[in-house]
Amino acid sequence: MISACVLIRAERGKFDEVADNLKQIPQVKSAFSVLGRYDIVADFEAANSKALAHAILKANRLSGVVFTETLPEVEVS
Repeated sequence: MISACVLIRAERGKFDEVADNLKQIPQVKSAFSVLGRYDIVADFEAANSKALAHAILKANRLSGVVFTETLPEVEVS
């Protein structure tokens, strides 16, 4: 499994709508509103990097999403 945290800026007044739509994507394990430069944080988890990328691109195309920043998990040995 591979995971990533995605920071999302949403259109004004669409925070709840975007968070609810994110939760419909199976790879999204949680999505919640936050205060600060970003409006929503979503935790993604997928079987491989291709599936993770597909899910994140799907999230980027959701109505109300202005832009995202993806923080992929890395293994440090």
